[in-house]
Amino acid sequence: MICLTLSGNTLSSCLDEIRQNREYIDLAELRLDLLEPEEQKKAASFPSMTDVPLILTLRRKEDGGRCELSERDRRQLLLSALDGDFAYVDIEEDVKKNDVEMKAREKGVKIIRSFHDFSGIPDDIYSRIYRLSERGDIAKAAVTPHTIQDLLTLFRISEELKDVEKIIIGMGDWGIPIRILYKKAGSILTFACSGNAVAPGQVSAKDLKLLYRADQVNERTGIYGIIGNPVLHTSSPLIHNIGFHAINYNAIYLPFLVDNVRIFFALAEYLKMRGFSVTIPFKDAVLMYLGNITREVKQIGACNTVVRMPGMWKGMNTDYYGFLQPILKDIDSGRVKSALVIGAGGASQAIVWALRNRGVKVTILNRTIGRAEKLAKINLCEYDTLDNAHKYEGKVDLVVQTTSVGLYPDFDISPVDFSFTGKEIAYDIIYKPKMTKFLKEAEKAGCTLHFGEEMLLEQGKLQFELFTGYHYPKEAVRSL
Repeated sequence: MICLTLSGNTLSSCLDEIRQNREYIDLAELRLDLLEPEEQKKAASFPSMTDVPLILTLRRKEDGGRCELSERDRRQLLLSALDGDFAYVDIEEDVKKNDVEMKAREKGVKIIRSFHDFSGIPDDIYSRIYRLSERGDIAKAAVTPHTIQDLLTLFRISEELKDVEKIIIGMGDWGIPIRILYKKAGSILTFACSGNAVAPGQVSAKDLKLLYRADQVNERTGIYGIIGNPVLHTSSPLIHNIGFHAINYNAIYLPFLVDNVRIFFALAEYLKMRGFSVTIPFKDAVLMYLGNITREVKQIGACNTVVRMPGMWKGMNTDYYGFLQPILKDIDSGRVKSALVIGAGGASQAIVWALRNRGVKVTILNRTIGRAEKLAKINLCEYDTLDNAHKYEGKVDLVVQTTSVGLYPDFDISPVDFSFTGKEIAYDIIYKPKMTKFLKEAEKAGCTLHFGEEMLLEQGKLQFELFTGYHYPKEAVRSL
């Protein structure tokens, strides 16, 4: 089930949220602590206003809510609201048996017994969930993972506590995969927002239902994703999920924030993932975990696509193809004969290799000269420091920005101090924002621009073929 956490401060605004999201949700959570005091008194009437089953919650401040009432007054408010026909009521684990629980049981209202940990994941999380369930209630754990190991721990709850009715919530950026793949964690529902997240890391109900189709995940669903750090800005889930839906392929693609590649591979095995994309800064780091790599990966020294093969993972690189497609005509026509490449990371490796393979003279500029030198020697090209960028002004046909500098949310930063003359083609592989400071400066000078979203789409279409065996559907391209 997808549950919408209502964020309104009046019953009327909460009803509006339900109406706007009705096609995406199965139930909703009324947060009494978010309502104005006068509206709280009328909460019992709310279930009769909608056809959506409701969870009644009055969250204390120490549990991430806004209620600062005494426990006695909080209990009285819950008792009053339970005069309404709620389907569930949320009661915290440390609340001893009281009249709220008794009234809920008398009325047949299911009890969700919850605990929240905003600092991390308790060491005894499995036993703690089990103890909550022994009361005959639905056990809810809302915890805060900080590493990919924490995320693996949460997914394993499904295996450790198979027969326990539970709700597992991973809060914050690290927990987003749990919110989307909630069924893989054995959770009966996931909480969603209508726009502004009520809890850290909430995904919108619309995205859960239409983009990810999270409620349709089953044992046959192929799981794909993208790993990186940062990674939540990525548009790759849009590209791949729309493609999957267009060809009726039972699969889901989602972002994974990663801090340890080795442990991510353990998670990928646990989830039986079929493939994943790789972005900054792991395009080199994944290589040691691959059983097979393509010629391009071997020559480039970086991998952006990993696909499961019998008994092993295979690494490929579609960055070079995605990068070249938008400028291929300029290279083939002789418009581009020389290029300045900013950065010497994983993406730069593929780009330099692609340009050199097409006979373009390349100079690599990087803050760390050693890395630039190493990449230049492999590809038989020139190198220099970023501080010397001015030496190449007016002397190159193409300037490519391959670093993460200028990436959302750092809109106003450029990695290089370079004065464009207007004759250059400027290409930034960042796609959020579309117009980086680097590209804005190039536009002012009258340069031809190419955007990161062009490369993203082209390399993503090739990844899609490697993942599914099908060409990327044309109707999906039109809907992007």
